[in-house]
Amino acid sequence: MLRRFWLFFAQAVTVLLALMFIISTLKPQWLQHQGQFGRQLAEPIVALREVAPGIGGGHHAEDSYADAAQKAMPAVVNVFSSKDGSLPPDPRQNDPLFRYFFGDRNKNGKQHQQPAANLGSGVIVSPDGYILTNQHVIDGADQIEIALSDGRTTNAKVIGVDPETDLAVLKINMPNLPTITLGRMDQTRVGDVVLAIGNPFGVGQTVTMGIISALGRNHLGINTFENFIQTDAPINPGNSGGALVDVNGNLLGINTAIYSRSGGSLGIGFAIPVSTARSVLESIITTGTVTRGWIGVEPQDVTPEIADSFGLKQKSGAIVAGVLQGGPADKAGIKPGDILLSVNGEEITDTTRLLNVIAQIRPGTDAKVHLERKNKDLDLDVLIGKRPPPPKQPEQEDGEGDDNGG
Repeated sequence: MLRRFWLFFAQAVTVLLALMFIISTLKPQWLQHQGQFGRQLAEPIVALREVAPGIGGGHHAEDSYADAAQKAMPAVVNVFSSKDGSLPPDPRQNDPLFRYFFGDRNKNGKQHQQPAANLGSGVIVSPDGYILTNQHVIDGADQIEIALSDGRTTNAKVIGVDPETDLAVLKINMPNLPTITLGRMDQTRVGDVVLAIGNPFGVGQTVTMGIISALGRNHLGINTFENFIQTDAPINPGNSGGALVDVNGNLLGINTAIYSRSGGSLGIGFAIPVSTARSVLESIITTGTVTRGWIGVEPQDVTPEIADSFGLKQKSGAIVAGVLQGGPADKAGIKPGDILLSVNGEEITDTTRLLNVIAQIRPGTDAKVHLERKNKDLDLDVLIGKRPPPPKQPEQEDGEGDDNGG
């Protein structure tokens, strides 16, 4: 029985081998067709592996902002400022062993001097070397050094500052400077994607991405004139003075401050809009300073509570709490208790709006002020004066307020 089985198996194998020999001799294309079919199954897998790297951030990926970053990054510079300062008294100076190894006082009997360093960013806005940055980045500096993205470094000269918007204009003299294109705020909307470019924590040039969370933010107590772009693009210390750009790499704002309880980004950052920055830049380059209109009043917001307390029919506007004697408002007849409703036809909703509207009027020109006095409407012509410079703030101690949080 077993012998018959093996005989049958051997005969079957012999027949199959003979059949394969005949096919390979007479019809070899049959066997080639089977091989091609096997290769066709494998080819789509190889093709997918070649395409896959481009899906997750390739050069032409639709969700990549590489082109915008590469366009704007060369024009964003690192700003290093320094000033001389005295070290605070060290309590260890009372230890004789400490004084032996680390010294006591210099020959003049004064504390050892140590320069205080400040770090921020800036944006080159013209081929002839004008740079926009924050005033607090270079405030009180004895020396300002600019480091370009291509590795070049040079010293910068301060052309002018505007503390009331926290902007400063610097100038460097170097050939072949990259510049940034200024964007347009009238085409900017909440929800637009933006990139923040700067030098956070001194780690080197960095790009972060987010969206515009709000426009026209004010009443923050950061600057006198506030009209901030709010963004959730991560902004950290060292980003101050850097660029906020759109998806085309155009400048939308100068990063200025963040809301933070820890010193790091919490997703609420503020940038000065390019419209304000352009106006300050042109004024400083032309005249060396920023000239704004002024009428000499101390305004206060009209709140519903104030309106109810004084029986006012007007629920918004700016109430005059005080008038500077001999100032433009005093000469025009404006009195404490007046509620300013509009200036040259522009509605006044609060004190911030009043400051911004008056500031934009050229000194020496007349402005028509519509106000309410004892529930009666009144129009007065005011000769706009020149806004005096803000009082100089006392210098901060070394190491404090290095970056205004942003």
